[in-house]
Amino acid sequence: MSAQAAGKQTFVRELLGRSDYAIIGEIVEPGSKVLDLGCGEGELLQWLAENKGVDARGVEISSLKVQRAIARGVSVFQGDIDDGLADYPEQAFDYVILSQTLQETHHPLRVLREMLRVGKRGIVAFPNFGHWRVRLNMLLSGRAPRTTLFPYEWYESPNIHFLTVHDFETLAAAEGLIVERRYFLSGHRKIAWLPNLTAEVAVFLVRR
Repeated sequence: MSAQAAGKQTFVRELLGRSDYAIIGEIVEPGSKVLDLGCGEGELLQWLAENKGVDARGVEISSLKVQRAIARGVSVFQGDIDDGLADYPEQAFDYVILSQTLQETHHPLRVLREMLRVGKRGIVAFPNFGHWRVRLNMLLSGRAPRTTLFPYEWYESPNIHFLTVHDFETLAAAEGLIVERRYFLSGHRKIAWLPNLTAEVAVFLVRR
């Protein structure tokens, strides 16, 4: 089997119940400074602090989740990332993480620019709206898709912007971003073949 073919079948273990977290856990270097935008209850930050020895910080809009993150011993403050990251100086962090949050923001381009202002590298993970199941669901039902990736009714969904792998690649090129690594996940497998059609989740490591 060729190296390329083997790469298509690479099994990815879960971290905290998510394969994209496992990829992020691989990317982040030990001892680095990390900011997680939309960090929820701080589970990923706690894991990175305990297992990678990182200086972990987070921003979260929900006051309840902020309280739970702080209870884990994680430094998190309440804020809306759509409003920007003015409290942080340029290049203050080695990595800024945006994991399955970009599609929930009102101003994704502003958020992306801000994360790469305050971070030397950005890790962006998002569900791929171009996946074949999403396309087929829309084609057959004629309605907003409901799949395992997008399980909400359209009026309840936290997702505001639906992007695909191709959409993000196009945006990265337009912004002059350097894509250092790309990971495409289907369940617990890394894939390389037609990712815009077959990937459920994409993870990009980018920098200016």
